[in-house]
Amino acid sequence: QVQLVESGGGLVQAGGSLKLSCSTDARTFNGYSMGWFRQAPGKERDIVAAITWNGGETYYVDAVKGRFTISRDNAKRTVYLEMNSLKSEDTAIYYCAAGPPHLTMEALGYHYWGQGTRVTVSS
Repeated sequence: QVQLVESGGGLVQAGGSLKLSCSTDARTFNGYSMGWFRQAPGKERDIVAAITWNGGETYYVDAVKGRFTISRDNAKRTVYLEMNSLKSEDTAIYYCAAGPPHLTMEALGYHYWGQGTRVTVSS
């Protein structure tokens, strides 16, 4: 029912930066927690970052702490993932997802998913 559309992926050199965005037309956006997940070839989808409905709490997987920043603009119904100092191991398809108001790091807790945007980091 809720459609999420990711954008901002692409090819970047190691050490570079990208900013992903995920937008929805759903009026209920400001009631959802939002998460970014990624899936590399041959691996399972895993949490990257998450943010509560009002932006009061955030979570980052250890591998991206200090390099990635999740934020949201409820007026624009958009969540962002700023990625800096990118490494080859960041190469994956990145998905945004909408969940309950409380913070969750579990994929099972999210109700709606986007189609993904591909990020490729070259060395």
